[in-house]
Amino acid sequence: MKINHLTSAEENLMKLFWKLESFYLKDIMEHHPEPKPHQNTVSTYLKILVEKGYLSTEKEGRIFKYTVIVPFDEYKKFLLRELSHNLFNDSGKEILEFLFNEKLISQDDLKGYFDLKIELKPAKIKEPKLEYANEILNPKKDKKKDKKKKKKKD
Repeated sequence: MKINHLTSAEENLMKLFWKLESFYLKDIMEHHPEPKPHQNTVSTYLKILVEKGYLSTEKEGRIFKYTVIVPFDEYKKFLLRELSHNLFNDSGKEILEFLFNEKLISQDDLKGYFDLKIELKPAKIKEPKLEYANEILNPKKDKKKDKKKKKKKD
């Protein structure tokens, strides 16, 4: 199914249509918030949305019953793919970085979505060889004898 772009006015009407799923023109006029558009305007948008493949029609007597064809989740997927492709070079990493930087998402938000089982094990650090420090702190007896001999000679 090919999904087409919607104008902001079409998208606003589709938000109402997705809630209703199946409806008549009178249902739209009843459910649309104030200020209500003129009935002819809504009829024009309905015709456009049918042509774009978002709605289907079924004639019942003298009136049409409209049904949503493109589910809201499919439209969201379409928009996110377009956004990812056009603005983020198809990189999920870039999208996440942007969301974090703009504080639109936090790590706590992601904890419920990703069940990552990462165990952090402490790295084994080799103790540095402190030869000179050990010589100073723990001098060998042989060296003491050598030092005593040198002092006696002087």
